[in-house]
Amino acid sequence: MKLSHSPITKHTFAHIEFYLKRDDLLHPQFSGNKARKFMFLLQSELPKINTIISYGSPQANSLYSLAALCKLKGWTLEYYVERIPDWLRDKPIGNFGGALKLGAKVIAVHDKSPHPLDFIQTVRNPDSSCLVIEEGGRERDAQHGIKGLADEIVGWGQSQKSNDFVVVLPSGTGTTSAYLQHFLKPYGIEVITCPCVGGKDYLINQIQSLNIQTLPQILQLNNKHHFGKLYHNDYQTWKALLEQTQVEFDLLYDPMMWQCLVDWHSHNRDKTILYIHQGGLLGNESMLPRYQRKFD
Repeated sequence: MKLSHSPITKHTFAHIEFYLKRDDLLHPQFSGNKARKFMFLLQSELPKINTIISYGSPQANSLYSLAALCKLKGWTLEYYVERIPDWLRDKPIGNFGGALKLGAKVIAVHDKSPHPLDFIQTVRNPDSSCLVIEEGGRERDAQHGIKGLADEIVGWGQSQKSNDFVVVLPSGTGTTSAYLQHFLKPYGIEVITCPCVGGKDYLINQIQSLNIQTLPQILQLNNKHHFGKLYHNDYQTWKALLEQTQVEFDLLYDPMMWQCLVDWHSHNRDKTILYIHQGGLLGNESMLPRYQRKFD
């Protein structure tokens, strides 16, 4: 499998010309930032491992990506969640539905333990045949795949004969943006991100837990933004992105980043933007109906 050198295309949004690194096109099932994060698992020889164990939301991008990885490697995926909503259990769609089709075991622990990680550690008690992956792929080994992405970015910059550009991507745990900044800093390339799951302090703590001291530039919206909550501005931004670029973006992360970026660009018009498309489009299957019911 060649999970590298995704294409870079040129677009315009809100009168901003930018380049788009299409990591969403790396592989039909295993793509985006999770493919970069889990590259070390795909490329590693782990003969004693037959089960991957992780945890998080039943609609997390990492759930589907890990399911695809395990399918490719012939492993079993056990993914623990606090609960599975009845409507989702009755009609599996999005990352949850896709993961089930790939053979993932999604296990709810809401009546057995206060948190999935506690359940994994105290009840599941994995043995040496299991490998536990942090929520969202927040692993130090993730840097191996992200370094490959950084090398591709550097090569592209050299082909453009200019390093006067910034790399932009939204953050959940901040793993991808932080490691990118770590690897791109020697080349004078700045990474810009925004905290989509928590606030700026939360994102900094997540990054520093990886023992990374070099932080990307972190932008924030002026108003409070709760992860997973429906915002009319997010929906409008997503629709405008699709209409103006003819590229579908993720509904959960990208609209927030673009709102921050439009404001930032008004003060930094001399900078060229290279935006990283991190995939996550399967999650739109469940997010889009929610938005349409509320706003359309």
